Amino acid sequence: MIRYIITRTAGLLGVLFVVSIITFALMHTVPGGPFDARALEKQQMVPENIKRQLNEKYGLDEPVWKQYALFVRNAVSLDFGYSMAYPNRTVIGIFREQWSYSLQLGLLTFIFSLIVGAGLGIFSAIKPNSLLDYFGTGVSIFCLVIPSFVFAILLQVIFSVWLGWLPTGGWSSPRHWIMPVLANSLAPVLVLQRYTRASMTDAMKANYVRTARAKGLSRKRIMFVHVFKNALTPLLTVGGPLAAGLIVGSFFVESIFRIPGIGFYFVSAIGSRDYPMIMATTLVWTLIISLAYLVTDLLYALADPRVTLLKEE
Repeated sequence: MIRYIITRTAGLLGVLFVVSIITFALMHTVPGGPFDARALEKQQMVPENIKRQLNEKYGLDEPVWKQYALFVRNAVSLDFGYSMAYPNRTVIGIFREQWSYSLQLGLLTFIFSLIVGAGLGIFSAIKPNSLLDYFGTGVSIFCLVIPSFVFAILLQVIFSVWLGWLPTGGWSSPRHWIMPVLANSLAPVLVLQRYTRASMTDAMKANYVRTARAKGLSRKRIMFVHVFKNALTPLLTVGGPLAAGLIVGSFFVESIFRIPGIGFYFVSAIGSRDYPMIMATTLVWTLIISLAYLVTDLLYALADPRVTLLKEE
């Protein structure tokens, strides 16, 4: 296992390096710069001498390869510099202050999605072709065809504009949490419902379940002792990366509901060409997702002794 972890860690460093190069190149390929975008937003041109001074301050007057080398040298020590959109705040400071909002939204979404998605999947597998199974399938189809940002706007129109029950945005009370969590749960509910149903259905058709039935074991004992244990273990495969993807922030949902999380700041950074914030968010997101896959593989191997992490020689 140690060799597997070392191999995956080396691969993770390679992934971060490639992602950083691609992101850095794409940022500088787009015409214009951060100060041009800010001037366009304020509809006020920045004088050339001021723009020149700002480029010198942030090192944008250097060749691209030198800018990238400087970025890598600082990023190794977790120094991403100051945000260009918020000159008095460091990128690390923004992460430290705003990530709690994304974390709360992600955890609430994951808990809600796990209860609804996995619950519907379990009951659909236990009672196939029943009304509950059809309802679970209908929920998953709805989650599949409706994008989260469309559902978010639809919720705002119905519950905020028409009915006036919930605020349109913010994150200061439980009333503000309802619509963002619902909109953010579409994809997780879809994945968990379909994956749980398929895993449960396969487990219920396995030979060890037939043997347990032949021995006369009760249905409850078969389900809880044999089926659940083997059917829900594969959920680690999707559960880990899914949770990691939720806690790094939701770009669309946070922007629509004005939640001051990392996703909201990332969308703002793209619009204002905030290079340090874009690079930091992309790399942190890549790191967390990659670590989630690594931890998921390790947990899956511990939960299922039949799984081997390395090929046998």
